[in-house]
Amino acid sequence: MTTQLHMAEANPTLDHVPHAVTHPARIPSKRYYDEEFFRLENERFWPHAWQLAARLDQIPEVGDWTTYQILDKSVVVVRAKDGVKAYHNACRHRGVRLAKGHGNCRKQGFICPFHGWRWNMEGENTFVYGRHMFGDDQLDVESLRLPEVRTEIWGGCVFINFDPEAPSYRETIGPLANSLDAHHVGDLRAEWWYATVLPSNWKVAMEAFMEGYHVMRTHPQLHSALGVMYNALYGQDTGGIGQPVNPNMTARENVAAHIKHLELLSEGMAGMVHRKEVAIAQSLADVELPEDPQAAVMTWYGILNDQLTTQLRARGENVPNLNEVKVSHYIHPIEFLFPHYFLLPMFTSMSAYRIRPLTAETCYFETWSLTHMSPDEPFESPKEPTVLAYDSPDFPPIPQQDYANIPEQQIGLHAGGFDFMRLGKDVEGLVSNYQRIIDGYLAGAPKEKLAEATQKLGGNFDGPILDLGLEP
Repeated sequence: MTTQLHMAEANPTLDHVPHAVTHPARIPSKRYYDEEFFRLENERFWPHAWQLAARLDQIPEVGDWTTYQILDKSVVVVRAKDGVKAYHNACRHRGVRLAKGHGNCRKQGFICPFHGWRWNMEGENTFVYGRHMFGDDQLDVESLRLPEVRTEIWGGCVFINFDPEAPSYRETIGPLANSLDAHHVGDLRAEWWYATVLPSNWKVAMEAFMEGYHVMRTHPQLHSALGVMYNALYGQDTGGIGQPVNPNMTARENVAAHIKHLELLSEGMAGMVHRKEVAIAQSLADVELPEDPQAAVMTWYGILNDQLTTQLRARGENVPNLNEVKVSHYIHPIEFLFPHYFLLPMFTSMSAYRIRPLTAETCYFETWSLTHMSPDEPFESPKEPTVLAYDSPDFPPIPQQDYANIPEQQIGLHAGGFDFMRLGKDVEGLVSNYQRIIDGYLAGAPKEKLAEATQKLGGNFDGPILDLGLEP
């Protein structure tokens, strides 16, 4: 393992990457606040990475549009007559931002607030005020078109990339896309959408959700309900601060603990375990089970998966057959879609996160609760987030607990003598793996190799440090 951990040290392409990860289990602290590193991310990383720009349920009707901002780039995403398009969000006259927020442009198009020039949803210029004052070479039809941004539709979302030569989104995400497709991720709709500005680097905010090792201390209510499971994953010794657990529970007590755990996940994260799924789980508390506690839990989850499938389909929801898909296309309770999107699937519903950099030490963090709905159920997904202060009590409990830690970590990274984070090689590997892919972008690694490395992040939650194939 020592040889593998130090392979990157010999990589000459990292010579011009400040604070590069040269020991995969040690992440230099300056990567989280150094202005030069942040500038290189802005110049060499974000312009070449696929990123979630909008959910399709934000733009359900022809003419609906919404905007996406990443650092100094603004994009407008619109459902045009012939499909979803994305445009650079600037008037071709004097560069004023054309659109802000969301709306529908079917009747009037996009109207520049400065001089009134207009464009339709197809990106065509339809009106120039005082046209006679401009030379013909200034009003060439093609040069007046809104420049398009490359888009791909997947998973109920619109992804964009400013790099026309980057491998496709599916090539970049790899088999994880197929597994999530099998779970009908594209049919999910947003119930609610929250956002906040966190006083932390965007990578600090993301890494709080790349392992479950923090549950014992950060989310003690979850550990209290199902400490046996968490201790089995991360170790029995909790240093005397974890919640006491009973390893000798009966089969019925074991199932009751799992139901309690699901209730807490629902209260804490909503979409990760939806309230309708909890209600079905609660109705199965007294089903007949084997006496062996472990066999009882496995049997109970099989029954629960069957009933979730049967009852939710009866409501008209297009949910997958859970018992089948959990075998054929297993996915982890948290899946990271590089570079800034998380899906948290447990059963049929999901939570989702998107994180965007604002400055070297601030980021914009969004959370969604996603679920399946019957086509006959009247419901409109939110078009914009409810923005709260990061310490607001209106957030669900689990984000509240995570948001309490993240700013403290950002402060601590500046501490004297703290030169690097040290990672557990077996359960914090995802932190190392995605960071080294960022280094690959900064160093100018071949696009195909970056895509191949990114595919390895699928299923890497709570996973080991990997050989990404980026080293010479």
